[in-house]
Amino acid sequence: MFKEKSLLDNIGVQVVIAMVVGTLVGAVMGHSATVFAPLGTIFINLIKMLVIPLVAVALISGAAGLGDSSSAGKVGLTTLGFFALTSALAVMLALVMGNVFQPGAGIDVASVESMFSSEYATQGSIPGFWDTVTGMIPTNIFQSLNDANILQILVFCLFFGIAVSNLEKERRQPLMNGVNAIVDAMVWMINKVMLLAPLGVFGLMADAVGSFGFSALTVVLKLFVVYVAAILIFGFVVYPLMVHIFTKTSAKKFLVAMKKPQAVALSTASSMATLPVNMDTVENELGVSNSTASFVLPLGATINMSGNAIYYGLVAIFFAQMFGIHLSLGAYIAIIATSTLGAVGQAGVPGPSFLVVAVLLAAGIPIEGLPLLFALDRIFDMIRTALNITGDAACAVIVDALLDDDKENANKDVVTQSTP
Repeated sequence: MFKEKSLLDNIGVQVVIAMVVGTLVGAVMGHSATVFAPLGTIFINLIKMLVIPLVAVALISGAAGLGDSSSAGKVGLTTLGFFALTSALAVMLALVMGNVFQPGAGIDVASVESMFSSEYATQGSIPGFWDTVTGMIPTNIFQSLNDANILQILVFCLFFGIAVSNLEKERRQPLMNGVNAIVDAMVWMINKVMLLAPLGVFGLMADAVGSFGFSALTVVLKLFVVYVAAILIFGFVVYPLMVHIFTKTSAKKFLVAMKKPQAVALSTASSMATLPVNMDTVENELGVSNSTASFVLPLGATINMSGNAIYYGLVAIFFAQMFGIHLSLGAYIAIIATSTLGAVGQAGVPGPSFLVVAVLLAAGIPIEGLPLLFALDRIFDMIRTALNITGDAACAVIVDALLDDDKENANKDVVTQSTP
């Protein structure tokens, strides 16, 4: 007889339990809970150790797998179009909700002026178009790997993968077998590291809650509630609805499958750290092909930041309302454009998001009040990361369904042509 696995044996359940226990311990112990911080640091460092090599070989494998198909260009354009469209929709949702619920209205500026600072004025520049393009091209790929410059790694690996796909089959196949073997080995290593996930998540949550507590929420409580509501709408309505409409996967199946990667994203606040778990879920639970997942998900972990776009839009509205600034149509367009473009350049790693400075400057909104948000940046980051990786998975499912439709149409054409 087969022994029935306990629910507690599920790593996703373990991670959720660790999050709850870590939150309670942090709330009870306060700053003393930082004693558990090394558990989280070790877990994050182990993930970081593996994620850059995994991204590199997965992108090469995915690009090589798609490069020899007639749908390669269509897949690439669809993926980039999906990311750009959903980021723009996300910031527009944020602007609508910000105007409806007025999170910045009624705040006494005089009572919080002691926290203001002008030191962030120089940190809000977004590189120009040509600076961005030239900055994406590595002059030394090994230096890019060493510096973990994700965009440069992405460009090189996609180019290399396409080059591999154009080799003769007898030369391409052994190379592809080797790359896929490395991917399998990296996934094995990631799976072993994930056994430590509950301990790591416990340490991260205990440290975060113990360090910041919940008192810092009082000034920006309404902003936080509206922000969470916008994230939930986009993550539990918009993305699942898109999957339901454009694929044969039901919204319910998608949401159930995403529980595990969302839990990891919440605890690590890193799209890159969540990438291995997201790839495993998308391939094994949502039935996406390895070549599609290997192409879309690493790309999405780098440039798909709809959660960040929501954050930028709401923060802009929050400070405009707090300082009593009327935003013109031009200011709203500037917020949408800067938020969408700024989100693309945001690396998929945790940390303070100074790109919000660029968004505020673009709309003519004072930036002195930003320190009000920095203590809570980790909490905001955790929540938006969960939305970001959900968008990556939704895109992978939709792109793979598109490929399946192309194959079905091609097969129908073959059958039609062969019929006398």
